[in-house]
Amino acid sequence: MKHLLQLIFIPLLLGAAAGAGAAGEPIVLNDDCPPGFELTAGHCELRSLYQMYPSLQDAGVGGLKTGLPQWRDGFTPQQTDLGRYLFFDPVLSRDGTVSCATCHAPDKGFSDGLGRSVGINGSVLPRSAPTLWNVAFLNSFFWDGRATSLEGQMLGPLFDKHEMGSDPQLLLETLNGLPAYRQLFAQAYPEDFVAADAQIRLDQVYAAIAAFQVTLISLNSRYDQYAHGYADALTEPEIEGLNIFRSFVARCAECHTPPLFTNQQIAVLGTPEPVGMPFDPGAEVPLNEPTQRGGFKVPTLRNIELTAPYMHSGRFATLREAVAFYTGGRGHAVPEGEELKIHWHIWEPNLTDEELDRLVDFLKTLTDESFKPEPPRQLPSGLGLVHFEVADAGDINNGEEDHE
Repeated sequence: MKHLLQLIFIPLLLGAAAGAGAAGEPIVLNDDCPPGFELTAGHCELRSLYQMYPSLQDAGVGGLKTGLPQWRDGFTPQQTDLGRYLFFDPVLSRDGTVSCATCHAPDKGFSDGLGRSVGINGSVLPRSAPTLWNVAFLNSFFWDGRATSLEGQMLGPLFDKHEMGSDPQLLLETLNGLPAYRQLFAQAYPEDFVAADAQIRLDQVYAAIAAFQVTLISLNSRYDQYAHGYADALTEPEIEGLNIFRSFVARCAECHTPPLFTNQQIAVLGTPEPVGMPFDPGAEVPLNEPTQRGGFKVPTLRNIELTAPYMHSGRFATLREAVAFYTGGRGHAVPEGEELKIHWHIWEPNLTDEELDRLVDFLKTLTDESFKPEPPRQLPSGLGLVHFEVADAGDINNGEEDHE
């Protein structure tokens, strides 16, 4: 059975030509920082209990009170809010049908619920959309790690002909042709809009979207409450799952290292592709390194409960299937004819069904959407919010039969 894919537009009356909101007044950018950030000298700076703890090198792998890696912040509230409007606005795509939020929907863990994302004209993409939670801490982006900054990453979807399909000239012409956006950019970058004929620049677009993305912080789950010392935050089965997760038998924490639950490295796991899909060489291509064939970035497990299906092409529909893969034996799913350099952490832990169940119990304690932002009630372009829905969420392989 194939997916029933629906693009749903919510009409909004904006009066965009005059830069007006629904009530007939100009849109004014927020001058407060998002939750989890403090306004300091006009800029938003992250505040988290994890900033009190020692670094990973000092705390050890899997430690509860482990400090955060370097992060990005320091944008103004106005730049952050402008990025929110841009993130949700399909005007950034060539045909006005796809926004950043189409593939990174807040209600789906900032993913899209698909094993393979869908771009303009219904184009099915080769990989799934990674979550955007906690991207402020990441040092590389995409499943194959080919981008080293948020600004570099966003060039891919914005200008790929199968994703949002725009190009730099078209994007600038579109935004500069909308008085509402010219007014908003002047609010976010007042020093650059002193002259009446000042134009929106690409670097301002990229920076604003990045400013919004770095505020997507998820560090207040029940696990975090437990890590900070509240012993009753987790149940006994969940604590058992945490202990399995941290054990040298399962070795989950060696790659999915707290507090981000990723070590940000490329790992060759040997996960199977859905039936009918060719083998994905992964990081081998951008790195030009044969030993990284089939290698992909270790994803964060934050909000993992919300981002099914799992792996780079959505091979596993449930968390239970995903964790069971790791106890199937080293390289057990490598396709015939492929000789992969499987990551040394992957071995044969021989976990029982009960232990796998406890792992899933623990992974669900990493869910935290307390800082989930609200989509704009109106968009400066005059377009409506776009929602991408999968009518048959059980069919994750875009028409292909599943297999064991």
